[in-house]
This record gives sequence, structure tokens and C-alpha cells, in this order.
Amino acid sequence: MENKLQDFTTNKNINLMGSEVVDGFTCKPKKLVPNKPIMHFKTHIFICNDERCGGAHKNDEVAANLRDILKEINLAKGETRIKISRTGCFGACRFRSVANIYENTRANGFEANNNLWLRNIHKYSKEQWIELFHALAQNKNIDDLDFKQVPISQESTYK
Repeated sequence: MENKLQDFTTNKNINLMGSEVVDGFTCKPKKLVPNKPIMHFKTHIFICNDERCGGAHKNDEVAANLRDILKEINLAKGETRIKISRTGCFGACRFRSVANIYENTRANGFEANNNLWLRNIHKYSKEQWIELFHALAQNKNIDDLDFKQVPISQESTYK
């Protein structure tokens, strides 16, 4: 499953924002509309896809697979939308395969889950991802769940 839809009446690929997609891409619009806002999200999860973490994933399509799961459980659009993005190195390689959770607290994001860092995400099963996604959508504090987090030092540590 991809982030685009096929319009069979015109044979055009259309992304979730309703824009025609460049051939070979899943969401890149053919026509740039500079004032069009990005699609609302409640939670944004950044997946490290750099050399070490990406190697731990053993799957080049981890972000696409997670997007497919979000579509299956109806969290790819709407008020509780969870957005997945690949990113480069976070500098937390020792925690192998990390992700950062960003909550859109200007809208309906849940402050308690904002800026949490998850480790060893390459070990998560589909069921664990679904549990995490539902918890985030329902504003459950994931500190209370069994997802290993990366510890963050206090500011004073480096003064």
C-alpha cells in the first residue's frame, strides 16, 4: 500500500492531500502550491534511517511499512493523524535504531508524550507498533507502557 491513490478515470496518481503525484514518487506533488499548508498531524514520529540505525532495521522500507500500518488502523489522516518521517543521525547510535516522538501541542498533541526517544525500535513487532500508535492517538502516557526509552541527561551535566 502506498501514500497515493489511483484515479482510474484520468489514470493519475493522487496523494492524500488531493494533489497529482510526480511519476515514480508516492506523495511528491507535480504542481507546487506554495501557500498550501501541510496536512494536520497530532503526532510526528521521526525514525532514524542513517547508517547504524538503518542497518539495524534490516528493512529499507521501515517508514513506508509504518505508514501502511497507520492506514490499516485509520490513523493516517484526520484529527489523530500520526505522521512518520525518516531522518538522519540523531547521535544516539549506542541505543540502536531510535525514534523521536513529537506531539503537535499547538493543536491536539499530548504534552506528556512530547519529545520522547524510543530505542531498539527494530525489535518492535507490528502488534507493538499498533499498541504504540493507539496509545499516542488516545493520549495515553507511554511512560506507563513497555517501550524502552533513551535517557536524556540534565542540562547541568554539560556546564
